[in-house]
Amino acid sequence: MRGNTATEWHVSFVQIADENSPHVPPDGTWRTARTTNQDDGAPSTRCTATLSPDSLTANLPAQSQHGRLADVAVVGLGYVGLPTALSLFAAGRTVVGVDTSEARLADIREVRVDLLPAQQVRLAEALRAPGFRLTADPAAALEADAVIICVPTPVDERLAPDLRALKAACAAAVAHAVPGQLLVLTSTSYVGTTRELLVEPLVARGLIPGTDVFVAFAPERIDPGNAAHAPDRTPRVIGGVTDRCAELAASLLAGTAPSVHRVDSPEAAEMSKLWENTFRAVNIALANELAENCLEFGLEPRHVIEAAATKPYGFMPFYPGPGVGGHCIPCDPHYLLWQLRARNVPSPLVGVAMTAIAERPALVAAKARQALAARGLGTAGARVLILGIAYKPGVADLRESPALEIMDLLTAWGATVEYADPLVPRLERHGVVRHSVGVPGATEWDLVLVHTLHPGVDVSWPADSPVVLDVTRRPAGATAGAAV
Repeated sequence: MRGNTATEWHVSFVQIADENSPHVPPDGTWRTARTTNQDDGAPSTRCTATLSPDSLTANLPAQSQHGRLADVAVVGLGYVGLPTALSLFAAGRTVVGVDTSEARLADIREVRVDLLPAQQVRLAEALRAPGFRLTADPAAALEADAVIICVPTPVDERLAPDLRALKAACAAAVAHAVPGQLLVLTSTSYVGTTRELLVEPLVARGLIPGTDVFVAFAPERIDPGNAAHAPDRTPRVIGGVTDRCAELAASLLAGTAPSVHRVDSPEAAEMSKLWENTFRAVNIALANELAENCLEFGLEPRHVIEAAATKPYGFMPFYPGPGVGGHCIPCDPHYLLWQLRARNVPSPLVGVAMTAIAERPALVAAKARQALAARGLGTAGARVLILGIAYKPGVADLRESPALEIMDLLTAWGATVEYADPLVPRLERHGVVRHSVGVPGATEWDLVLVHTLHPGVDVSWPADSPVVLDVTRRPAGATAGAAV
């Protein structure tokens, strides 16, 4: 972390362990050094341990006295951290979940969280088990053999990385790191994050990665609401600072994934995640643009995509929609663009794609306005229902959902906008509280905008509405309505 010098780290965190620490292996070698607090001149003691390969093998995968594997602290219990914690627990680890939000911890304890059904069951079982506990205290990492950091990495209003949560979590992990510990960062970020926020501060503390502690980057691959892509079905990528770092990280995560792919550095792993999601962003932007081209020729875009998808090589189908939402596509490519701009390196294709993605909800709102006009109705005073406002089917997640911008625009143009989404019963936005319409088919709407269709939701009734604008990515013919 460039904002924290070695002096700052030593001042705050020099007392990392003593010779009686349970994390000190019996065959480890201690080094004790006297340092000086440069703020007040007071001396302090810093101890680190040089660990042999044999002691490390015993340290991380060793069985505890209760027959479970070594302790793991998962920092951040959001959409990535909580499934990660549950996967580690299912793999036999003793897990402590750390989240600074007491409200989030309360929701987890009451199982009021957005998880797959199987994960809901797993959480309820874990909460009753002695080897799974929750805390808001970051110092709990002191007790763990491994620490996995899973905090959000959004963008700010200028589309620049918002690193506050990431920096705080990494600083806490460094502050509480003990010799022999493994630190694994999973949060998507720019190339070099692991070295800047973990490696350099650890070195400043006198903890050498690969010798005293172990550091790796293993990008998260969580697809919320999709059981086919559950963690235990999705391969993981790992890049360690050293070979030993990668080996220990692979050992830790091997029980949570079908396979582990090792790359030769944290930077390669960081870039692999940016590549994955930038690839998706560019192709979604292309699908939206080609869909508009199809409509210009009077063609149904999904029919054309399905025809192209019959080619068994060189093609992957992407479908048009109202925009992109969630934690990845609207944010991750901006981490790459931000870093490239700082180096004066252009990336025009990615930049154009992200601009097109950002403009997509406004285009959908304009299409809704046009659909009303075609029926002889003005937008002002029109009754509009948005069917589904979560950013994707099967989740209650509203982050970056295109529906929110579409709702704002139509409201600003004078329409009365309501929504129906069984997973989002209440929405507060710009000081206005809305509630999901319980029986949307009982009301006559001037326009129904089909945005997100959750599994098991009846979607037959919109066919009777006078104007239906269907902007979902469903296969052709799933319901009546005009595709965007």
